[in-house]
Amino acid sequence: MKSKLLLSGIVLFIALSNIYSQKQNFPFSANLKVSEEIKGQFIENGRLYLFLSKNANAEPRTQTWPSPTNKTYIFAKNMEGYQPDGILEIQNDKSWISTATWTLDQVPAGEYYVQILWDQDLNESRIDAPGNLISETQRIVINKPTKVDLFLNQSIAKREIKSHDLAKVVDIKSEILSAWWNKPIQLKASVLLPHGYDNNKAYAIRYNVAGYGGRYTRINYMLNSENFMNWWDSAEAPQVITVFLDGEGPFGDSYQMDSENSGPYGEALIKEFIPYIESKYRGTDESKTRFVDGCSTGGWVSLGLQLYYPDFFNGVYSYSPDAIEFENYQLINIYKDENAFVNEYGYSRPVMRSTNGEPMLSLKEFIQYENVLGASNSYLNSGGQFSAHTALYSPKGENDLPQHLFDPMTGIIDSVVAEHWKKYDFKIHAQKNWQELGPKIQGKIFIWMGDMDNFYLNPATRTFADFLEETENPKSDAEIVFSPMEGHCSEYSHKVVLEKIQQRVNNMETK
Repeated sequence: MKSKLLLSGIVLFIALSNIYSQKQNFPFSANLKVSEEIKGQFIENGRLYLFLSKNANAEPRTQTWPSPTNKTYIFAKNMEGYQPDGILEIQNDKSWISTATWTLDQVPAGEYYVQILWDQDLNESRIDAPGNLISETQRIVINKPTKVDLFLNQSIAKREIKSHDLAKVVDIKSEILSAWWNKPIQLKASVLLPHGYDNNKAYAIRYNVAGYGGRYTRINYMLNSENFMNWWDSAEAPQVITVFLDGEGPFGDSYQMDSENSGPYGEALIKEFIPYIESKYRGTDESKTRFVDGCSTGGWVSLGLQLYYPDFFNGVYSYSPDAIEFENYQLINIYKDENAFVNEYGYSRPVMRSTNGEPMLSLKEFIQYENVLGASNSYLNSGGQFSAHTALYSPKGENDLPQHLFDPMTGIIDSVVAEHWKKYDFKIHAQKNWQELGPKIQGKIFIWMGDMDNFYLNPATRTFADFLEETENPKSDAEIVFSPMEGHCSEYSHKVVLEKIQQRVNNMETK
């Protein structure tokens, strides 16, 4: 009996010790040096990021998307006059803003992967910009006060696309945007030509818009897919040119639309970029064989381009679009609600869920990630989703930043700014302009949405669909499909969209 009691006591002691050690917190600090080989690339003003990640399978600096499974903690602060010749001591102080609920003096015990990023790029809105400086990832175990040496010794490489006879890059200076910004602004895209491409032939063309922040280099996913390329480079594949538009803009994704903060991206696309691409590759500028598609952000942008430039495109394939009307801006009614973070019942408002309805992340947590990524210590210039939305929908504010719809710390909604957002509320736009718009978009609208969209985007699409059902003169013939128990972009397929476009072209040719 005594031996059993002794054994039980030992087991209990070990268990309590493990629990105690797991709850312990220790100070973390580091000595940061800039390696000799990159000192010549170093710019003294920038934003310093420290990443402490639990994920062993990815570089910590790439783990900036907030999610329940992303156990990466980000610390950031702006620095001016940082000299690369000395040693910078990284330790806890009040200048850091963080996604963590603890400070660098109180890091929970455990295994981490640590990395430093120095954001010195002035051309791109996100921290993965070529020319930003990074350290190698270092594994550490925090079970006591810990200090490590870190070295900024790498530069993020330039973007490139895989070499292929059917793949091209377009990179031009936009005179429209350059005049607006008073500095050179480039527009980029990649082009995937069809099998047997003949530059003397006229082709249908598809403008693909990426999910949030997708770059023109996403063509590499197709080029690296053996199954897709075997199909594409065959006689069975559609004879359609695909243009992968670039998602970069001054505040994150440009959304390819005119903005009081980002500038006339829509005008530049329609009047400059597309005419240039089509004069070089397409062999025609006929709008009847010009289409646009995308999912998520790409779903919103593609539908927006069709609605705001109805004569320019002859069909949209919009999957899981961002909120297309703002009585349902995800779960927020921006015209009536007082707070973005807390709903009318006093509960923290979720921004993400599983397909069985389980909330996974709150909007306040999501916004804090963007606050940390923004040089203003707010989401207004984070380069993230809400940064881009605010830049597109809001009027210009102070310090060359957009006016926020809701306070980045409290979530309180500015009703005056909300009124300004109506310009890009698709339901309001269609209602106001239906007499002229309706006939121009007949036969051109296809929208798909999962009824368990992971970001609560289906209510806005439902409301827009209900409006279209009630239209008269003309009665809308838009095809809007809701799939039960499907999540965000789960049925989106490049191959399916290309086949839909080819079928549409074939139908036009037989009429």
